[in-house]
Formats: sequence, structure tokens, C-alpha cells
Amino acid sequence: MYELLLFAVAIGAGFLGALLGLGGGIIVVPALTLLYHVDIRYAIAASLISVVATSSGAAASYLKDSLTNLRLAVFLEVGTVVGAISGFLIASHISSKALYVLFAVFLLFSSVMMLRKREEHPALVDHPWATKLRLASGYPDDKGVYQNYKVSNVPFGLFVMLLAGVLSALLGIGSGIFKVLAMDGAMKLPIKVSSATSNFMIGVTASASASAYFIRGDVRPEIASPVALGIIVGSYFGAKSMSRIPAARIRQIFVVVLAIVSLQMIWKGVQ
Repeated sequence: MYELLLFAVAIGAGFLGALLGLGGGIIVVPALTLLYHVDIRYAIAASLISVVATSSGAAASYLKDSLTNLRLAVFLEVGTVVGAISGFLIASHISSKALYVLFAVFLLFSSVMMLRKREEHPALVDHPWATKLRLASGYPDDKGVYQNYKVSNVPFGLFVMLLAGVLSALLGIGSGIFKVLAMDGAMKLPIKVSSATSNFMIGVTASASASAYFIRGDVRPEIASPVALGIIVGSYFGAKSMSRIPAARIRQIFVVVLAIVSLQMIWKGVQ
């Protein structure tokens, strides 16, 4: 019965996560800790397993559509994997209460970013690192016309990826919002390319973090299995429903939900 309840919650988390492009981890960790009183470290480990599962399917689709910049993703993964390992080591020395507060701050930040209007600001010239590593590429636009783009501010983007890796390991999230912000805002990639490349990277980052949690014994099969399966099912139906539900209204409602949940997690962290 307990596993069925976790499965049902994970379906809802995956559904909403797919609609909002944030992944189910940002929802399932608060749900497990606040509703079912699961230890936050076990909830984070279960969330990371589900992130790996859900990212893999979407990443394959984006690769097929030629939206993912694979060369750039592999380069930036150096930062995220180092960050993920560092985050796991940091997590070993942080109290559960501190993790609650840190997750709440991340939720508040995510809710603000969800209201941000995204605009294209393409790079005009390549950063020297981008030229040397041949990171610039192209992608098919909505009309199928191949558009070339350049990559700027590579060192800062790599630094943000390091921070994203730390947060992924600490909080059990894909930290895709930071990856997209780095590629979209700092490196000036097209939004579609940023989102697709971020999705590919999320799975790799979460794999590194999840492996570390598994070695430590924080991956509990009775929690991780129903959560991962539920998020996969929910993500599938969320992606199918995306075109039929007004995204703007969902975002407005969800921002309120995130704000309320974050306040609850802060309260639990300071008690």
C-alpha cells in the first residue's frame, strides 16, 4: 500500500514536471518529505534515480532531432560531474535541516525563474575556447531551416555547470534550470538548443550523483522503484498533454504551489 501511494505521488510529480520543463525531482522530494516523512537523504537518492530514467528518453528524442550540441554537452559535463562529486561530499557533512532550507531556497528561485520571460539573444562572435574546441554548431528551426549559432562566455558557463552539479547532488534534482540559464543567458545559445543540451546533461549529472548515494546506501529500493516508475509514467502523460493545456496558467498556479511548499520546507528546517 505504501509503495502504491509513492507511485501515485510520483505520477503527479512527473506529470507536472513534464508540463513545466523542470523534471519531477523538484516536486517529488518535497512530497516525500512533507507528506510521507521520508528522510530527505532517501528522498534525494530516489529523485536522482528517477531523473536518470526520465532524462534518457527525452535526450534520445532531442538527439534524433539534431537539437543537442553533443560536443558542448561533453565539455560542460566536466564541470557538472566534478560538481556532483563535490556536492555528494558536502552533503555528507550537512544536516538534514540545512538541506530542507537549501531546497526551499532553490524552490523560491525556481518559481521566480518560471515567471521570467525568455528571449533570444544570440552570440555574435565565438569565445576563443569555443573556437578552439569547435563548440559552435547549428540546428533546424521551426520551419526546418538549418540555423548556425556561435557560443560565447564559455568559462563562466563551465563555472555555472560546476555549481549546478553541486546542487544536483545536494538536492536530488537535475538542476536543469541552472544549466539552461547558463547556456541561454551567459553562453547565448538558442533556447531550443539550451533546453535539449541541458536535458542530455541532466542524466549524466544525476548518474554521477546517484552512484555516490548508492555506494553510501541511501538508495532504498522500496522508495526509489515506485518513485522512478511513477515519474516515468507521469512524464509521458505530461508531455502528451502539454499542447492541450494553457502553459501560462499552469505556471502561474504552480509558482504559488512552489512558494507555499518552500515556506513549509523552511519551517521544517528551522524547527
